[in-house]
Amino acid sequence: MRTRKKKVVKSSLLRRFNIWGNVFVLPFCIVFLIFSVYPVLRTLFLSFTDLRVMGDYKMVGLENYIRVVTDKFFWRALRNTVRIWSVNIVLQLGMAFILMMIFSDVKYKVKGLRLFRVIYYLPNLIAATSVAFLFQTILDWRFGTFNIGINTIAKIFGLSYNPINWLGSTVWAPITIAIIQSWMWFGNSFLVLMAGVQGIPGEYFEVASLDGANRFQIFTNITLPLIRPILMYVAITSLIGGLQMFDIPFLLEPPTSSAYQTTETVMMYLYKFGFTAGSIQTGYASAIAYVLFLIILVVSIGQLMLFRRKED
Repeated sequence: MRTRKKKVVKSSLLRRFNIWGNVFVLPFCIVFLIFSVYPVLRTLFLSFTDLRVMGDYKMVGLENYIRVVTDKFFWRALRNTVRIWSVNIVLQLGMAFILMMIFSDVKYKVKGLRLFRVIYYLPNLIAATSVAFLFQTILDWRFGTFNIGINTIAKIFGLSYNPINWLGSTVWAPITIAIIQSWMWFGNSFLVLMAGVQGIPGEYFEVASLDGANRFQIFTNITLPLIRPILMYVAITSLIGGLQMFDIPFLLEPPTSSAYQTTETVMMYLYKFGFTAGSIQTGYASAIAYVLFLIILVVSIGQLMLFRRKED
């Protein structure tokens, strides 16, 4: 009888505990449903309508999606996004990899990792508007510090230098934006990769070093295989962030810029139909958002399968 009473008391206490747990979780669930789930479902619904700004609308089925697929300007914006992201990801991961190799090398034993972490991560903490204003000032083709510095160095060596319009040239503007993006985000990738390296037991590196393995062998046979899940995470999140690129190109390249056609990203194209006065087409903007989501989903799954195949 006593054991039964104890079980009844325990079960009642667990029920009370579960009820209070649900009460504490409930505010988050409500906020999440209102500000995350509802907008997603609402956007999906609007993508099947002809809604523009406000007022009446009617269902148009897949008309908006067909329009997106056949819209040459959408595909131009997607090409611009992929082009900028490709340069960005090479530089971003390249710098992060080099720093990771230096700081994780047993023979180098670089000190002050915490200080360098802060320094490298600082660009990621600066607001995009401040970054855009900074580089607009530095890269101004007439009075910018960068062109003036190059011109001064060229004069010292008796060379002539024609100032380059870094943000107005159809060739240089996408590359410039990619470099700025990589400068902002390489610190984040470096921190994530270093966290993965520090999770590897130090004995592996010490034993390999004592057995005569060189730096390249330690990196390729120990470090790289063990941080592959971290690499997969960085690759997928970089892809998602890259295809959603908006703030820096939007702030640096206004529609009046001569390089706008080569720097307009998919998110900028979506913004034009979603929020720009005079061209708002909410239904079409919603369809663009979901087409972009499907593209990101397919490519992310492809990356995931590729990494898993390499592991096998």
